[in-house]
Amino acid sequence: MTAPTPETSPLPPIVLHDSMQRRKVEFVAGTPGKVGMYLCGPTVYSDAHLGHAKKEVAFDVIRRYLTHRGYAVRYVSNITDVGHLQGDADEGEDKIARRAALEQLEPMEVAEKYYWSFMDDMARLGVLRPSIQPRATGHITEQIELIEELIRKGHAYEAGGSVYFDVRSWPGYGKLSGRKLDDQEEGTREAVRGEKRDPRDFALWKKAEPAHIMRWNSPWGVGFPGWHIECSAMSLKYLGEDFDIHGGGLDLEFPHHEAEIAQAEAAGHAFARYWMHNNMLTIGGEKMSKSKGNFTTLKDLFERVDPQVVRFLLVGSHYRSITEFSEEAFTAAHSGYRRLHDALSEIERRLPNAPQRPDPLAEKVAGHVLAFEEAMSDDFNTPRAVAALFNLTTDVNAALASGEVGRGALEAARAAYLELGGEVLGLFRSAAPGQDDTALVSTLMDVVLEARQHYRLSKQYAQSDALRSKLSQVGVTVEDTKDGARWKRES
Repeated sequence: MTAPTPETSPLPPIVLHDSMQRRKVEFVAGTPGKVGMYLCGPTVYSDAHLGHAKKEVAFDVIRRYLTHRGYAVRYVSNITDVGHLQGDADEGEDKIARRAALEQLEPMEVAEKYYWSFMDDMARLGVLRPSIQPRATGHITEQIELIEELIRKGHAYEAGGSVYFDVRSWPGYGKLSGRKLDDQEEGTREAVRGEKRDPRDFALWKKAEPAHIMRWNSPWGVGFPGWHIECSAMSLKYLGEDFDIHGGGLDLEFPHHEAEIAQAEAAGHAFARYWMHNNMLTIGGEKMSKSKGNFTTLKDLFERVDPQVVRFLLVGSHYRSITEFSEEAFTAAHSGYRRLHDALSEIERRLPNAPQRPDPLAEKVAGHVLAFEEAMSDDFNTPRAVAALFNLTTDVNAALASGEVGRGALEAARAAYLELGGEVLGLFRSAAPGQDDTALVSTLMDVVLEARQHYRLSKQYAQSDALRSKLSQVGVTVEDTKDGARWKRES
């Protein structure tokens, strides 16, 4: 029998919300069995914050689910290490150069410092590394070549050592955001500059002033690329024309993504077929902002909240919905995550001695797995997917409380947690046979509880209490029940 491909899978077809069409559409890969996916990555000039976490986790889950459904995913996410000016305009200081002056470092030292800081934070959140992670400074040649194409086709012009995209030359400008060019107020989003033909034209290449450190030779003189051109050049280089999915935060829809489309298509290249955008997050009901004083870096947050709990809170909210961060939300997320984790731990504990017999739990597990798949197929609806895991947990806990559960049913439940909650949502760690830390910890704890029971039977209560106290210090609670001692992690 031929194994099912993503296109012939018995599961529901994947439907996603396409920002360009402003509606849900069925996803069809340009090349059967393969997906090319591009995500606008960070500008590495400061520590990552909660906004980065929202975006990175959202698209990490989308990538994971596409992989789960059998697609070979090439996931490209760029690093902006030059050209992103303060205020996203065409004037002002480069964000990295400004931070370099503040920290008295070379600009590339700043980029390296915060790149690795970002990668460390993402690793703690369980975000998979991109297949390719290109940097803007490593692709100056490709950006210059794309600019030259635009000049040759009459969609860009040189002025005073800089090069600008002529928005009036491209009627499609505004089709993603729905903004009509004539309705855009001059000088609001892009700074008015005398050398521009139209104030709404945006920079492709900027002339470097004498004090500007990051600079390269070009056909128009010494300068540096504009912010928007890098993503058009690098996505086309590594994914080719007409690639499948382009993602990013909703705040990038205009002008950044609008500019990307205009640059690529005006140069004659078919661009992304589907556009996906994640919504923002709020803290205490307000949008996160440095000016409001509610700005939180991930490093500060991880000092008091388990990164896995942060991830659980993020996947509990749909990527197109606003996510609320508050102490109450973290408390609820912690409780929910522990409920799932404890159920998985108890399954691991029971499996070695589970009897080989049919069990009605197996059919219930299959139903919850299908509910999870249906949720994720519907625009990656993670709240419904998490609800399916909670419903699974309710049935698992009920079965475990009733007595012995068949090995096949426990194995199916374990697979559901690890494959759906772990590999797709990134909430649990799966491991190769013989390398399962959860099983190892469970075995060691059995030995510890046997030692504690020996102390109790020998009336060595002080030693028994001391052992229980030491376990408590490392977050392990021991409960004495009529069926014997049981343990669980507190956090």
